[in-house]
Order: sequence, then structure tokens, then C-alpha cells
Amino acid sequence: MAEELKPNAFIGCAAPPADDELTTALGPCRSLWDRILADLGSEFHLSEVEWNSYSPKAGWSVRIKQKKRNILYLIPCKGSFRVAFILGGKAVQASREEKTPARVKKLIDTGIQYPEGLGIRFDVTSDRDLAAVRTLTALKMAH
Repeated sequence: MAEELKPNAFIGCAAPPADDELTTALGPCRSLWDRILADLGSEFHLSEVEWNSYSPKAGWSVRIKQKKRNILYLIPCKGSFRVAFILGGKAVQASREEKTPARVKKLIDTGIQYPEGLGIRFDVTSDRDLAAVRTLTALKMAH
């Protein structure tokens, strides 16, 4: 998917955003942000959430982990947020063998291959996008 991704809302910031700054940046998508964090906690028991920034030029993101394993990232943008996954070969293979929604298959088919796995990124702007986040999280967690 060659869709244009929005830039990180907190590029150049020295510290992670305060809650009100996050709300301002996300706008109406703040409810989707909160819902996906709640869903990841209740459905997948993912409650290790930490802000990180590897460079002021990259901005801030939330890393969601299970023990020491990175599961996904949430990147705040203006009016939306992006999710990012790195799927290993077993998860990608499982997505092809299992009944996986067409949208998720397309995201996997158009992902970028890195040495550590297949990179998948997309902007979250609606409830429909949350279903893709849940499906990809389930694939990542199972493999």
C-alpha cells in the first residue's frame, strides 16, 4: 500500500507529550487511541506501555511490549495515529494459511521486508482500522 503516512506529531520535542498535548494532537482520534490501548490490555494482556524516542527528528511513539518482546508501536500524528508492527516469518506464513481479513492480507502483501521481519505501518482513523490492529496483534502474539 503506497499510502502517504502522516508525520509524527511530536517531532523535535525533548520529552514525551503530556496527556492534554496528546489529546490536542490526536483530535477526534483520541477515543480510538484510548480504545485500542484498552482492547490490547483486555484481549491480549498487553499493559507494558512506554513512550520512547530514538531521535528528536523522529518524534515520540508508544512501544507496547510483552515482557521484553516488542509487539507494536503507536505513533501520534495530527488528527490520527499510526500503528507499526514487525512480523516474523511464522506470523506472515500463518496469515496466508489462516482465515485472515482481506485488508490485513493486503497490508502484509505490501509490507516492507527488513532483516528483523516484515514491517507493516498504517494510519488509524476509524473503527475499521482497530479491527486490523487486533488481527495483526493476534498474529504477532501467536507466532
